[in-house]
Amino acid sequence: MRLVPFRHLLVLLFALAPAVLLPGAAASTEDATTVVAPDPRDQAQLAAALAALGPQRPGISDLYVLGFAGDATDPVFRNEVLYLRTLASRRFEGAGHALALVNGPDNLGERRYAPLATYDNLYDGLARIGALMDRDEDILLLFVSTHGTEDHALYVDAGPDGYDYITPEDLRQALDDAGIKHRVIVLSACYSGGFIPRLRSPDTLVITAARADRPSFGCGNTSNATYFGQAWLIDAMNQTDDFAEAYRMASAAITERERAEGELPSLPQLSQGKHIGAALAHWRAGLHAGPAVPYPYPPIAPALDAAPSQ
Repeated sequence: MRLVPFRHLLVLLFALAPAVLLPGAAASTEDATTVVAPDPRDQAQLAAALAALGPQRPGISDLYVLGFAGDATDPVFRNEVLYLRTLASRRFEGAGHALALVNGPDNLGERRYAPLATYDNLYDGLARIGALMDRDEDILLLFVSTHGTEDHALYVDAGPDGYDYITPEDLRQALDDAGIKHRVIVLSACYSGGFIPRLRSPDTLVITAARADRPSFGCGNTSNATYFGQAWLIDAMNQTDDFAEAYRMASAAITERERAEGELPSLPQLSQGKHIGAALAHWRAGLHAGPAVPYPYPPIAPALDAAPSQ
């Protein structure tokens, strides 16, 4: 189980009182986190998913993918992460190398189809991937889609299994403990640019949906994908196998869309370490990319007011 950080200790003092959080772009990590016992169903689901991950192929640069859909109250995040798993398998030779952690309204009952997106499961998933990888040649793609806070944390709502926040320090610790060298980290959340200073390294590419002081857009019940998910994951990654080039394509598309809709520019960010480019080029050189993969979730008619932010 995850150790409860100091900011969450208030919950332990008031464990008998119900916890309430209204999620949104301005949510703060000063809010308490619910503390719950491990769910045996989720533990079994995670064990099965980790056991299903395949070993790396000797002499071949493999891409391992972990998708994290953080908020069970908003299906848009689930949509993107489940699609990422399909895209990785069909287009990027990732069959057996993709793990989806999903908080979704249809993944909280008795019949769950994926492990929950919790910090513990993220930590264990990264640890398993790190153990399977050839750390000198294989690459991790970590894609997180959820709400982000102004003080730079990722919001996690697993329904009855509780809620939490993942800080830049939390994420860096999980990656370092897993021993994963080559990292592509894509954060689709408000204010996610605030993660870059803690995550950057010579072997890391970080792409975020917004600058540290800006929201991003497209979550809520009027969307089937976030603006960033649509532009980077669905559109650009079906046209290129270059993550940085996909960022440039997505950034241009998002800028145009936000300008047309009168939104404050989210200003997506990219930070590329000096060594990760060579590792990614080596992976692309051996890749036989598949055809574009259709997005299975139909568009939703937009509301009259502005699209809600992440």
